[in-house]
Amino acid sequence: MSVALVDCNNFYVSCERVFAPELRTRPVVVLSNNDGCVIARSEEAKGLGITMGVPFFQIEDLIERERVAVFSSNYALYGDMSARVMEALNYFSPETEIYSIDEAFLNLEDTRGETIEAAQEIRHKIYKWTGLPVSIGIAPNKTLAKIANRIAKKTGHGVFSLNDEAIQTEILARLPISDVWGIGYKSTKKLEALGIKTALQLKELDRRHARKLLSVVGARIVEELNGRVCLPLELVPPPKKSITCSRSFGVLVASIKELKEALDSYLIKAGEKMRRQNLTARAVTVFIATNRFSKQMQYSNAKTVELANATNSTGELRRWTGRILTEIYKEGFLYKKVGVILQGLQPERAETIRLYNELQYEKEKRLCQAIDKLSRKFRREIVCLGFPKTTKTWEMRAGRKSNFYTTCLQEILQVP
Repeated sequence: MSVALVDCNNFYVSCERVFAPELRTRPVVVLSNNDGCVIARSEEAKGLGITMGVPFFQIEDLIERERVAVFSSNYALYGDMSARVMEALNYFSPETEIYSIDEAFLNLEDTRGETIEAAQEIRHKIYKWTGLPVSIGIAPNKTLAKIANRIAKKTGHGVFSLNDEAIQTEILARLPISDVWGIGYKSTKKLEALGIKTALQLKELDRRHARKLLSVVGARIVEELNGRVCLPLELVPPPKKSITCSRSFGVLVASIKELKEALDSYLIKAGEKMRRQNLTARAVTVFIATNRFSKQMQYSNAKTVELANATNSTGELRRWTGRILTEIYKEGFLYKKVGVILQGLQPERAETIRLYNELQYEKEKRLCQAIDKLSRKFRREIVCLGFPKTTKTWEMRAGRKSNFYTTCLQEILQVP
């Protein structure tokens, strides 16, 4: 078996550069929610010493001095660009596992030994079709492919193969165990205490000892470092167990009215995502929290309600979230966050006929489906279930967000 890990380079930054090619040689950073911290950097920004997670206010002088382009997170754009990349990868291999928003594993077994050439073609076509640069690591299994991809990024060639055992030994002898996929901080400490500091030393660890020390997961990692396949490609993504939608506010919120408006907005997004996957929820959780970094009084609370009947109706769920919020809300606090979690997800086809209000529920479902179609064609919240339209002073800060170039007709890039 020959596995390839395709990873988009500096994904969020690369998405922004697709629609602003003049930035391809300038340093670029992308900020987290509320324009708080740096969560993505171009290579030029890394060269300036901008570290991941640094608060934006700490580097504002450097940003201005070095003419660094700054963007607020645009997750709708990034999600759509990711979908385009993953769809393109299916052209090269029917056996594709989407691992994250910017990574996917491919089975390249059918390339008959010409894996390097196949990987170079994939890089070229992905860039041509989407404008996004990718790096590809090739190896006999997923763990080694992760290591190969890491080297592909560092060498600058974009493709690296670990199919040769001699090259594997050379690379693993220099690789710290903390850089092995699946070895976390606690496992690293355990292994270092035993004098195991490199991936090669981990590879040579007795399997039974590895299982006792690192559980079944660690034993599988050792097996994969030895070239065996213990982690097959997950061609069908596992079903979601829950859907969470929450954001920190741009300003602190005191009134329950504003909290409810924010909660309704998040519920719309969560409900739409649930219906898109043909799921229903058997429980709903609402949580609120103040700013834990503030010196003011702190308060946080959450409550879960199990539903008598599974549902994916936003209107029905809204009635429950409104009650829960009223129960957990306390006056006198400045709130920083509210959120909703839809739990106990199950396929919509598993629904049973209700003893009461079945006709009303069917009407609500059809209404939600109609609203979803309008949202996909135009934009979310263009039509809502009687939710009040407000100024949304609670919305998170995103003063540097780019346009929704691929998901909103009104913001499609215009070429003169």
